[in-house]
Amino acid sequence: MTDAEDERLEDLRLAIAACRICRDAPARGPEYRLPHEPRPVAVISSKARILIAGQAPGLRVHESGLPFDDASGNRLRDWLGVTREQFYDRDLFAIVPMGFCFPGYDAHGSDLPPRRECAPRWRQPVIDAMPQVELVLAIGQYAQAWHLGERKAASMTGTVRNWRTYLGSNTGQAVLALPHPSWRNTSWLKKNPWFEAEVLPVLRERIKNLLS
Repeated sequence: MTDAEDERLEDLRLAIAACRICRDAPARGPEYRLPHEPRPVAVISSKARILIAGQAPGLRVHESGLPFDDASGNRLRDWLGVTREQFYDRDLFAIVPMGFCFPGYDAHGSDLPPRRECAPRWRQPVIDAMPQVELVLAIGQYAQAWHLGERKAASMTGTVRNWRTYLGSNTGQAVLALPHPSWRNTSWLKKNPWFEAEVLPVLRERIKNLLS
């Protein structure tokens, strides 16, 4: 990467860190403004060959500023077969969720979907700034919808089942669709043992090769 490219990447990081559109110009009008101070969380890299495309930070990540700094992150690191140190090495992994800020909770205490403002404003510029990425781990339906478009199945389960199709595509970056590693998906993992039996070994081997 040239000095000019490195400078542009740093400018992008700073612009994202300063972003307040979900609070100051919410997509659905003033009544839908983010009720708390935004804290964008994203790791953009000039060297990482793997992009982790998640959904949006949870409360703990909002408080720490460190992506996947929770039980979901522990499960994800186990899926990948990497240490915490490797996971947070920006030369190894870029971590860019669909929504950069904690969106808050719904009436049932679950995290709300990623904010609508983030992806239209930031997704393509971030992807364009990291042409070295070879593998996208699309975690959850929102990331899968953006990165797979019309190729995604009607359900998250169907999309993950089609992992071979996306991973073996000859067009664009390879995409591996994953369920969210949240504890809320523990029952899904039990109902779909093929995921751990078929997908995880391939995932770990691909990660190992890209990190070597």
